[in-house]
Amino acid sequence: MAKDPKISVEDSLLFRESIGAVRRLKQDKVAIKPARPTAKLRRTTHSTQDSALLHDPISEGYQSAESELNGAATEFVRPGVQQGVLRKLRRGQFDAELTLDLHGLTVTEARTTLLHFLHHCREQAIRHVRIVHGQGNSSHLGRPVLKGKVPLWLQQLEAVLAFCPARTEHGGAGALYVLLKRYQK
Repeated sequence: MAKDPKISVEDSLLFRESIGAVRRLKQDKVAIKPARPTAKLRRTTHSTQDSALLHDPISEGYQSAESELNGAATEFVRPGVQQGVLRKLRRGQFDAELTLDLHGLTVTEARTTLLHFLHHCREQAIRHVRIVHGQGNSSHLGRPVLKGKVPLWLQQLEAVLAFCPARTEHGGAGALYVLLKRYQK
């Protein structure tokens, strides 16, 4: 770095003396990550179209064709969703705008929380979310409960266009990427 001829030697010494000891940084680039938005649910009055999501009947006896084959569907896509969109969802190329963590909730609490979360997403025009249901390692039953129920609930909601397991760095088999239907008020 060339010295600026306008700075006197005395000024340069004074500057060095005032800032003290300096150490060289190994790199001069900082990776800036955007702050993750947190889900904040609030009660609002909603139209009858919005209330359909909150009161959408989720049948506990619902079984999809895939769930009969392998226990629970780990991936779902509605007809009409483009394969390119599904491919991007699988690769985790859509940034999750909000994340819902269901760890530690009972089935009833998880179901209610999920419905309110999706309603909130719809109000805020959020389309890409991640839902963490966990792998059931600390379940009192010794097997995952929400891991099987959450995909079945999501399949029954018209607001859900597609979902698939998250990448390892985003929760792996204990989380789902979810694509929601575009909503116009």
